Amino acid sequence: MKITDVEAIYVSLPEVKEQCDSGQDALIVKVHTDEGITGIGEVDSAPLAVRGMILGPYSHTTSSGLKHLLIGEDPFETEYLWHKMYRANIYAGRFGIGLHAMSGIDMALWDIKGKKLRMPVWKLLGGGFRKSIRCYASVLFGNTPAETAEIARRIAGQGFTAVKFGWGPMGQDANQDVALVAKAREGLGKEIDLLVDAGLPWDAKTAIQRAQAFSEYGIFWLEEPLSPDDYEGYRKLSQATPVRIAAGEEESARNTFRRLIEEGNIDVVQVDLTRCGGFTEAMKIAALAADHGLPVANHGFTTYINVCAALHWLNSVPNALIAEFVAQENTNLREFLTRQKIRAKNGCLEMPQEPGLGIDLDEQAVARFRVA
Repeated sequence: MKITDVEAIYVSLPEVKEQCDSGQDALIVKVHTDEGITGIGEVDSAPLAVRGMILGPYSHTTSSGLKHLLIGEDPFETEYLWHKMYRANIYAGRFGIGLHAMSGIDMALWDIKGKKLRMPVWKLLGGGFRKSIRCYASVLFGNTPAETAEIARRIAGQGFTAVKFGWGPMGQDANQDVALVAKAREGLGKEIDLLVDAGLPWDAKTAIQRAQAFSEYGIFWLEEPLSPDDYEGYRKLSQATPVRIAAGEEESARNTFRRLIEEGNIDVVQVDLTRCGGFTEAMKIAALAADHGLPVANHGFTTYINVCAALHWLNSVPNALIAEFVAQENTNLREFLTRQKIRAKNGCLEMPQEPGLGIDLDEQAVARFRVA
């Protein structure tokens, strides 16, 4: 089997609101083969920048469009192709956009392997640790504490055992920060776990103060309270509070995950399959976390392609803690792009059983939302 083509397709809602909601657009990757098997992947990043990284021309030995590197290659050779793409983009591809682009391609390559062998990706990765995994509903804070309470009450009736609120007005005012968390807890009640995603707003001292204040409301974890590069701040915060500190979604290379773990002393390692280098790298990141006695969780606020990929990965590692499942209201792109719609049952997500990723594009919807 040989790779014959690579597509990078930008899709978007007609209106993209200025809020931290990456489910409003997407970059879909399709890898075609001479046997008629097509693998799909997704990248959550700056879509057109990623598209350029994939479709751009060869420039020189350390800068090349990824498609150029893949044509004629065997899609089963995922480890080799990962390193070929990385080495051939050592200028621009070691972090960020380059790794993001590689992530979507790697995901599509594993989808091809699973389809060819008629096996789900988690089985190819040697997984099988669980039939289902607990998930949390992931939403943005309301514009006010009162609005947050209303959102919490609505979600509390949907069967989730954990809910995460994030970003929005968090970080603008100390009293409002605490009120947002208090009202989220009020709306959820005492039995549902509350997770807080701060959205990178504070320095270490402020984060320690907020962690102490939020602990009154029994939060499950405090996510990304600091800049991702503030390893010293993360260390100080982790040492100062018993609250779990979660981070990692901004990372796109194993060595930065290592710094976050070893220097930052975080408690939960969050990995986005569409940013970190795909399955090939995510397995190594999970092993790195396990070597340090840490659990992993996925990050994903985009389409069901990302959700499905994360489930395969979480089923392939022993240290999976919980799965993120986006429940943001009025973000409809994910409900259109795939033929399958993933739903939580009793607060859990079932593991995919179909070959490959086990999810298919709705080509009419892709055409509808495709941006020329």
